Amino acid sequence: MRGLEELGRRLREAAREAPHLRTFTERCLNSMRWGGSATLMVIDAALTSTGLSYFTAVVPRVWAIKEELVDTGRLSSLSDLASADVDGLLRYWGHRRAWEVAKGVARALLSYPGPDDRSRLRAWASSSTLRAWRSDPVGSVKGVGLVTYQYLRMMGGVDTTMPDRVVVGFLRRLSEGLEVSVPGGGEEFVEFVEASSPALGMRPIEVTWLAWLVDSEGEKVLQGKYSRYLDLV
Repeated sequence: MRGLEELGRRLREAAREAPHLRTFTERCLNSMRWGGSATLMVIDAALTSTGLSYFTAVVPRVWAIKEELVDTGRLSSLSDLASADVDGLLRYWGHRRAWEVAKGVARALLSYPGPDDRSRLRAWASSSTLRAWRSDPVGSVKGVGLVTYQYLRMMGGVDTTMPDRVVVGFLRRLSEGLEVSVPGGGEEFVEFVEASSPALGMRPIEVTWLAWLVDSEGEKVLQGKYSRYLDLV
């Protein structure tokens, strides 16, 4: 327990370098990223799954898609995304698999109830579970791995974490020298963060965003020419 408490202290100390942490986490939990557009949140998750730099590659591209396709009404809904022609989307992101993932997730979410797409995303997330992710309608979409699944759950309002290399590496680095065994990823990592949250004094989703803002230099990136993204991501 002392090890976890010390890890929590180190996390809170690291949070001083991320003044936007609360804004990012609350926006995510309220499913209000990208202005509450479920279409853009799904595209964000699909493009992020390709492994490229989030703040310098994915965010600017999703912003461009927002301006050119979503804001103009050409791709403004999950239904539009589910039926979109992949060949026509490759000019915005030249990765066919990512678009197939986005289309598959959009189709899966359309089966959930709600007055709008954001509500459908939240309805799915509230019914989703970690252990059943492989058989989940979204988790079973070809190309959706555990990291993407968890990312979508977070954007759907679930207080959890994603076991990607940035978050895992961040927590392992901070736990060096402590009697704390941080799993190397997978479901075990998610369960560890969720179970340790009370002792850490930090919500799982806060641990996730803290890692991205600090270890991926998000706070530094979202300055200067990137500052216009702050109010949406």
